[in-house]
Amino acid sequence: MRRSLIFLSLTLTLLAGCDQVNEKLGLEDPARKEARLEAEGKAVGSACRQSGRAIEDCYSIYSWLPKSPIFAGWREMDEYMRQNQIETVTPQLPPAEPPGAKKKKKAAAPEGEGNPSPNKPTDTGAEKPAAKP
Repeated sequence: MRRSLIFLSLTLTLLAGCDQVNEKLGLEDPARKEARLEAEGKAVGSACRQSGRAIEDCYSIYSWLPKSPIFAGWREMDEYMRQNQIETVTPQLPPAEPPGAKKKKKAAAPEGEGNPSPNKPTDTGAEKPAAKP
C-alpha cells in the first residue's frame, strides 16, 4: 500500500511538469496559450497573404484564432512580398476546416441509378475488341 502511494505521488509529480499532458487536459497556462495562438495567427496571416487570400477570408476560415495576430502576419508578409517583388501563389487545396468541424458524408446512390461508378468504365458506344479464340 505504501509502495503504491509513493509510486503514485512520484508519477503525479512528474506528470505535473509535462506541458503536453496539461494541454490535453485543458490545464494550459494562459500566457503560453496566448503566445501559441499569436504565433499560429501570424503564421496563418502570412500564409493567407502569400496565397492571395483576402484578410476577411482568413478571418472567416480561421475563426478560432484571434484577428490581431492574423492581421499582423498578413501585414508583415505583404511588406516582405512587396520589398522582394514576390508574386502570390495560388492555393491548390481547399481551405482547412476549423477544429471540431465534422465532415459531411456523401450520400451513396444505389449502383443501378443515374451516376455510374467512377471505377467502372462507361459504355461510350465504341466497339469492344473481339474475344481471343
